[in-house]
Amino acid sequence: MIKINFRQRKREIVVAAILLFLIVTTMSIVKCNSFSSDFEIVDELGGNIFPSAILSVATTDAQVIEPADSTYLGNPKSCIAIKVRSHSAYSRVRIEVAETPFFARSVSEFILDKPRKEYTIFPDIIWNYEALKNISQAEPISVAITVEMNGKDLGQRVRTFSVRSINECLLGYVSNGTKFHDTSIFFASYVNEDNPMIDQLLREALNTRIVNRFLGYQNPDSTAVDKQVYALWNVLQKRKFRYSSVSNTSLSSNVVYSQRVRTFDDALESSQINCVDGSVLFASLLRAINIDPILVRTPGHMFVGYYTDSKHKKMHFLETTMIGDADMDDFFPDERLDSTMVGKSQNEMSLITFEKSKQYADKKYRENEKGIHSGKLNYMFLEISKDVRRRIQPLGK
Repeated sequence: MIKINFRQRKREIVVAAILLFLIVTTMSIVKCNSFSSDFEIVDELGGNIFPSAILSVATTDAQVIEPADSTYLGNPKSCIAIKVRSHSAYSRVRIEVAETPFFARSVSEFILDKPRKEYTIFPDIIWNYEALKNISQAEPISVAITVEMNGKDLGQRVRTFSVRSINECLLGYVSNGTKFHDTSIFFASYVNEDNPMIDQLLREALNTRIVNRFLGYQNPDSTAVDKQVYALWNVLQKRKFRYSSVSNTSLSSNVVYSQRVRTFDDALESSQINCVDGSVLFASLLRAINIDPILVRTPGHMFVGYYTDSKHKKMHFLETTMIGDADMDDFFPDERLDSTMVGKSQNEMSLITFEKSKQYADKKYRENEKGIHSGKLNYMFLEISKDVRRRIQPLGK
């Protein structure tokens, strides 16, 4: 006869029920967590914030820095984003960004319409534009972001960013580890035809009596345009600029690439320029007198060009490093130009360097023309046109 121990069997059933409950509960927790809760702070520029890139597009519709995730929400011009996975369809997300010296506290809300999907969200960033304009040296900031989803607190995350100097121009960045994005259009932000110092420079140029007025292209004769350009060249030479090759930044990154550029004010105050500084400075003056300038970049160098007619049929180029105390024999070693300048007046020497600058830069353009128009890395042909100005505004003080 088989005896059944009902007490033991009852105990086994209870234990089995408890184990089953624990298994089901654990699976539910795992399932919930797999779609959850957590979020991270992300960006496209490897933890770097470029004030020049933010300021130059603040009032335009340009989107130069493209998000790697095409299904983003919010405004990518904010530069800072979060990645979060939705719980259910039409999840409501609230994002709070804490105040820093460079932006105010902000709160943004978004609806995530698809369930269990990862989203990249750019919250509102209320930039302190004055603080961005005045940063002369890179410094770190801690960005703290708090997120709620459907009323549930997902906690706070903190990430340290490096706010770069206003003098750092973003040349390009790499997304997904392989794709390079050229952002050298940001050089246009350092061309500042609105700078209040330009009126003084134009008055100094008119006082030389090389030209009586700046007419731009009103006179169809290309020599009249060249004469106006020479008047600008002459007045800058009178200011005794010195060549300074400083162009490197403290940035060390495999994600972003940048170049140091002096602003219009910096160049005038220091009387120092390199090839980039001289090119954007001269382009600023050309724009101010309604002559259309071009920034030309080759590997390791930049020079400025200009159209000699309103229909853009002919161009000249200038090697702006010759504005400073250049050794002409370095550019034309076979001509011994430095010895021929002995005894000449400042204006005579200035005209010689202007013509030789055109000769040298025109030759460099012809030698590199194919690469300049190829769109390849380290090459650029950037007209500072009305179209570019609709996208990139000049940096001001």
